[in-house]
Order: sequence, then C-alpha cells, then structure tokens
Amino acid sequence: MEWMARQNPIVLALVGTLFTWFVTALGAAVVVFAKKPSQKFMDASLGMAAGVMTAASFWSLLAPSIEMAEHSGYGSLKWIPPLVGFLLGAAVLRVIDKLLPHMHPDLKVAEGVKTSWQRSTLLILAITIHNIPEGLAVGVAFGAAAAMTGQEQLAQIGAAVALAIGIGLQNFPEGAAVSLPLRREGLSRAKAFWYGQLSGMVEPVAGVLGALAVIAMSAILPYALAFAAGAMIFVVVEELVPESQRNGNVDLATLGAVAGFAIMMTLDVALG
Repeated sequence: MEWMARQNPIVLALVGTLFTWFVTALGAAVVVFAKKPSQKFMDASLGMAAGVMTAASFWSLLAPSIEMAEHSGYGSLKWIPPLVGFLLGAAVLRVIDKLLPHMHPDLKVAEGVKTSWQRSTLLILAITIHNIPEGLAVGVAFGAAAAMTGQEQLAQIGAAVALAIGIGLQNFPEGAAVSLPLRREGLSRAKAFWYGQLSGMVEPVAGVLGALAVIAMSAILPYALAFAAGAMIFVVVEELVPESQRNGNVDLATLGAVAGFAIMMTLDVALG
C-alpha cells in the first residue's frame, strides 16, 4: 500500500471506479457470450450485492467517519457528522428515486415522474441510480486518504481498495441485470451489452467528483463518508433486497447477502 500512498488520490479513485465499471461490463457481456443465467443465480447474486454494500457502508465509510469525528473537536457531539451525513445521503437518493424516471426489470410500472421515455431507457436508469452512490463511495474513500498520514493513511487506502473490490464483485450481476432485460425488450445482443456497460460509466464520474470534493473541502470529510454510506444503504433496502426476493428465492437471496457481507468484511479487515 505504500506505493499507492505516493499516488494522486484522484487518480486512485479513477482507477478504482474504472475497475468497478469494467466488472459491470463483464456482467453485461453475459448477454453476448452465454445464455440467460438461472433466476436462482441472479437472486443469490443480488443478495450478495446487498450484503457487500451493507458491510462496505459500515467498515469502509461509517467507521472512518465516526473515527474522524472523534478527532475533529466535536467532543460529546461526535455523533453529529456521521448521523447528519448518513441521513442526508439517504434523503438525496430518495429524491433522485422519486424524481428520476426509471423501471426495474421485473416490474411493469415505471417509478419517478411520468415520462414517455422507452422502457429500455427506464431499465438503464434504474441500475444507473444504483451505481451513483457506489462510485461516490469509492471516490470519497480514496479522497479521504489525502487528509491522513502514516499508518492511518495506509489503512484508509487499504479500506478504499477493499471497497473497490467489493463493489466490483457485486457489479457483475448488476451488469447482467441491465443487458438481459434489454435483450428481452428486442435489442440486439451488441446494443444490450453496450447499454448494460454504459450504466456503469457513471461510477468513474461519481468517483472522481467525490474524491475532488473531499480533497477540496477536507472539513466535510466525516459527513461525505457517512453520506455515501447512507446513499448505499438506501439502495440496499429500497431496491436490492426486494429485487432479490421478488421471485420467491428468499433463502438463496438471504444466504447470498450473508456471504456478501462476510466477503466485504474480510476484505476490509485484511486490507484496511
């Protein structure tokens, strides 16, 4: 990790989120190279994604936010930055979810404001909403390292790397969750793949913006980390958990969530 500490955090954020996008593209490529995965596999994968994001929200984001607040002069009010940031992150995602038109693969009714957009566009936007907080979380995690030194900095970089790996792992089923329904909508395999991977391109953008924000305004760092955690937890509870259990594979989805949580916890403890 020492050589990474000498790199520009913005570059690290870009590389990390390009990795998460690449895994999204691999998932989208399922539509080109293979038949549709079984529904049980998809539900277990979505459960795993929920577990990864839940664990990442605490170990890679909320825990550092709480620790920074403890050393930032808040005294007995050290709970304010993580709480405010967490609630604000969830609130912002709620507003986006309420306003931006989108549609989930297994549902017939679009969410958000009424629009005449095609169903395929709404399917892409549904996953894009998921990817915004994921990219933001990775970017903020790498950007946070710029405000640290020594072993603390190395630990934060390790946590950011673990977060990028965890988000990348759970992006595979998300990529497939875009391209496969688009194929069913009548798009060619090439177009379904293109739009599937395109849904992940928002992650490098969000990652770089997140890193830039916390580097430029280091005072908001505890809030920013908790903000990313709140946004991810909103996605987990509002989208991933219901989607993973919608087809009746509740036990598989639950086991997937447990496995995802364990994987992300192990990555963060080992690298962070």
